Amino acid sequence: MNVLLFGAESADIRPELEKYDNLVLVHENPEVVVCYGGDGTLLAAEHVWPGIPKVPIRNSHRGKRMMGFPVADIIRRLHEGSLVRTEYMKLECNLNRAERKIPPHLIVALNEVNVHMARINSAVRFKMWINDEPYMSGLEVLGDGFVISTPFGSTAYFNHITRGFFHEGIGIAFKSTCEHTNHLVVPENARIRILVTRGPAILTYDNSNEFIDLHEKDELNVARHAHSAVCLTWDSVRYPSHAF
Repeated sequence: MNVLLFGAESADIRPELEKYDNLVLVHENPEVVVCYGGDGTLLAAEHVWPGIPKVPIRNSHRGKRMMGFPVADIIRRLHEGSLVRTEYMKLECNLNRAERKIPPHLIVALNEVNVHMARINSAVRFKMWINDEPYMSGLEVLGDGFVISTPFGSTAYFNHITRGFFHEGIGIAFKSTCEHTNHLVVPENARIRILVTRGPAILTYDNSNEFIDLHEKDELNVARHAHSAVCLTWDSVRYPSHAF
């Protein structure tokens, strides 16, 4: 099995992999990526090697999605083939800025797509459609922005806004709005279209270093991505309590 180590301090665990002849360390074309760090390490690895199974090992106090078991035990189970495979849905966001004559841009996210106001004293206004049905009868939503999240990402930024998370579907959390609710959870096959009616705003996703400026008439189309992320973990991942 071709294994690639990923993370700022991943060289520290290299001796554990070298104990096993069937685990071959590589620098390209991996069959498995062992991520050693926090949740950001896992997200970054998924962007670089999408769909390749990841073994998330915690080397941080802030790694909710990383395994905290002894490294030697995790690598031994990788060698044995006894880690449990779990697939997680991802989102794709097609960004259309035709009014500004900028080519369309595709974003793929494991956690969330995040839009936030670009000026601290100027809110974002937008309209939203779910499966072509207008949200709030087509009225504008006014606030600091929004997050569109997968179940995997719902324990991150979505949770900070809503104080909850979800197991299935796609979550939409509104930041500092005057709406009757601060979130929605729609079916995972839903198509979400958002039109910015007043900016400026900034679009980012997961822990990417890419920041995209949004302005009036820019449009986002968000849906489930065709391919999933794969993690190899100790056992089936269990969510904490207090889901919506």
